[in-house]
Amino acid sequence: MDKQRITELKVIAANVRKDALTAVHAAASGHPGGSLSIADVLTILYFEVMNINPENPKDPDRDRFVLSKGHCAPALYGVLAERGYFPREDMATFRKTGSYLQGHPDMKSVPGIDMSSGSLGQGVCAANGMALAGKIDSKPYRVYTILGDGELEEGQVWEAAMYAPHYKLDNLTAFVDFNGLQIDGDIAEVMSPLPIDEKFAAFGWHVIVSDAHDFEALLSAINEAKATKGKPTVIILKSIKGKGVSFMENNAAWHGAAPNDEQFQQAMEELDQELDRLKKEA
Repeated sequence: MDKQRITELKVIAANVRKDALTAVHAAASGHPGGSLSIADVLTILYFEVMNINPENPKDPDRDRFVLSKGHCAPALYGVLAERGYFPREDMATFRKTGSYLQGHPDMKSVPGIDMSSGSLGQGVCAANGMALAGKIDSKPYRVYTILGDGELEEGQVWEAAMYAPHYKLDNLTAFVDFNGLQIDGDIAEVMSPLPIDEKFAAFGWHVIVSDAHDFEALLSAINEAKATKGKPTVIILKSIKGKGVSFMENNAAWHGAAPNDEQFQQAMEELDQELDRLKKEA
């Protein structure tokens, strides 16, 4: 991937962050911190990796994506809007009465959503089922899912972690958004899921650790996952909660809080400055 393409992806990711913040601010509720930390991996999946077509969102041979940490829907909606699944202007209707953009992903009303999610631990299980169905039906598609690191405290996650290697689901790639923070604080203090890499390896997964905000590293990790046969792959993303907005970065208080007007303006100005810098690079 050349430098120009990386810059293009960074521009898209910055706009996804703006979209996510627009949604949360307009609703005066939502989850900005974990949405900002996954904007980069969502961007590379939807704009570089996945076999998808916004004109045919139900293509039976499309790649699938499940946001297991469903509360971070603002980022997923943002990347879908940028990719052309629905108008970007609709982001401002997030969580509003009558809007199809609910607080958690809804496959029945939002184009491009492959699975409704929200109850933590369930999304990765649905992704397992999709991957197994693909194997049974000899379909070419791949399945991707993103879990939160706090989500790993759910027992159901580890049932899924046992299931995927048992059925040799090498068409499944899971990402763990390892930003180290959940709603109640440091994951190691709340209910430590560490060491994440060793636990998944013990269950039989191929494990990769990657910088969540380095597009070359992300693409390399995803390509390694595609080349891995006979077992699923988990990519542990070393991420920054609130990435891209100075006062939100590494701050658990922004897990589930909406910015006020002044904070929103500052956040958007910071992201616009980043966009200006990237345009000069291009």
